[in-house]
Amino acid sequence: MEGEAFLWLVRHAVVDSIEGTISPSGAPADLSDRAHLEAVRRRLPRDAASYASPSQRTLDTARAFELDPIPVPEFREQDFGDWTGRRHDDLAAFGEERYAEFWKDPARSSPPGGESFEDQIARVRDGLRKIAAGPATLVVHSGTIRAALCVALDIAPQVALRFVIDPLSITRIDRLRNDWRIVSVNQNVAL
Repeated sequence: MEGEAFLWLVRHAVVDSIEGTISPSGAPADLSDRAHLEAVRRRLPRDAASYASPSQRTLDTARAFELDPIPVPEFREQDFGDWTGRRHDDLAAFGEERYAEFWKDPARSSPPGGESFEDQIARVRDGLRKIAAGPATLVVHSGTIRAALCVALDIAPQVALRFVIDPLSITRIDRLRNDWRIVSVNQNVAL
């Protein structure tokens, strides 16, 4: 897709699951903080195109913003394969050797049956090309936002993993004619 695009990337609401669990795509969002959701909704552009990862939590969050997003498979969270649905503490405690190895180089390593962050970046790059010119809201995952920042800043994947992306935060990037512009990262909306 060509043309300038002005992107509001919003991380989905907190996942409604046991803390520390690598959540499956079907895990719902906790939408109980209606005031926070409304405050974020008011910060999003009106009449913008709307996109989301096809996971339940991103679609739930987008609908809470009164959006009707186009699901973009390339915006899925990183696939953690066999570790999906398991707790980080359990994987570390029960001698999952591959888990310890993964964290030595999390940008390039792939969980068993999953994909690396580098793989996710390639997917997200393809997804960003699908965004039409003009303003757009993308309700996605923290990893997806880090991957988009990696593309926009042309930085190493390991560096992009340093960004903190909080639930319901807004990251603003613009796709310009021949470059990218970073407007803000992990902007938390005050209530």
